[in-house]
Amino acid sequence: MVWKRKSGAGAGGSPGRGAGADEEEKVPRGHVPMVAGGEGGDGERVLVPVRLLSDPCLAELLDMAAQRYGYCQPGVLRVPCDAGHFRRVVDGAMQRCGISPP
Repeated sequence: MVWKRKSGAGAGGSPGRGAGADEEEKVPRGHVPMVAGGEGGDGERVLVPVRLLSDPCLAELLDMAAQRYGYCQPGVLRVPCDAGHFRRVVDGAMQRCGISPP
């Protein structure tokens, strides 16, 4: 799992790439990119292993995201909680699934 501070909009992307492409990076197989915290484009970008999505705590956050933002979020999935809380939820899910942090 990788934690990164998401940069604000307009930070120099490469020519010929689409809008928001500077935030897009190669996502490893078996991971889902998510953004936790920050409503105005700020937040922490997290790569979450797919098998953690079935954890009840993470599933609840996904339900909250669907209720708040709908099912058709463009780009990276945004989770409606602060980054610290999301980090604790993901860390707990990793422990319950037996995944060791990198």
